[in-house]
Amino acid sequence: MAKFMDVHHGMRGITDEQFKQAHAADLAIQSEEGVTFQHAWADPDEGVVYCLSEAPDKDAVQRIHQRAGHPADEIHRVSLTV
Repeated sequence: MAKFMDVHHGMRGITDEQFKQAHAADLAIQSEEGVTFQHAWADPDEGVVYCLSEAPDKDAVQRIHQRAGHPADEIHRVSLTV
């Protein structure tokens, strides 16, 4: 499985509860596309959310986010890690 980092813009002011709900919505359906969301980070001041996942491809990641109601603005394959 490949790793992906996706980015959501326009999330300025997202609260802790909203962030948890959005992540829970992804987790509830992730297995339907073979995706495993591993971690998520948010910066409410900048309005950016980042999600790290393993998935068959970036389209699977986007389908989960779209169905959960928050499509990603960017999805990047993460090929190298240290």
